[in-house]
Amino acid sequence: MVSGLIQVGEGRAGDGDDVVRVNTVLGRRDGPIAAAWATALATPRDGFVAIPAIVQPGLPVQPPTLLVNQLAIDSPAQDRLVWGPAQAGVAGGVADAVADGVIPAHESNELMLIASVWIDPAALDDEAVYLNVRAATRMALEFGEQGLPHIEPILAARSTPWNPHFEMLRG
Repeated sequence: MVSGLIQVGEGRAGDGDDVVRVNTVLGRRDGPIAAAWATALATPRDGFVAIPAIVQPGLPVQPPTLLVNQLAIDSPAQDRLVWGPAQAGVAGGVADAVADGVIPAHESNELMLIASVWIDPAALDDEAVYLNVRAATRMALEFGEQGLPHIEPILAARSTPWNPHFEMLRG
């Protein structure tokens, strides 16, 4: 990782009700990511939590990672998915990225990560959510490391925006 560089990534995994999206922001501990990390942890809001990701109790993932949910938690089922499978999936995805060299292991103590996670409100399958969050986290970190997407496809698609909730009408 280049000194002072902030890497931003986006990943998506799953189908139907078990689809998830993860956005990541990775940076050095002595930069703005550390301030954002501490601020998010210290200022919870109704329905939104900042959870340090752990591989197991007492074993936080490295680099230190903060999961922040994108949708307000408004039910016990959603609460369980965020605190359980999503948190474990983020930790697993980060550990996978370190193991695979996407995040250099020798730099993991110098970095901090924020992972913003969206889980479909209709999701119910703990294992699917875990696996999808893990895959999407790993994907987001790789995209950030590679500087993806490149500008050319963005410019080519600018007249026909779409996402799962909106598609520009053509004609």
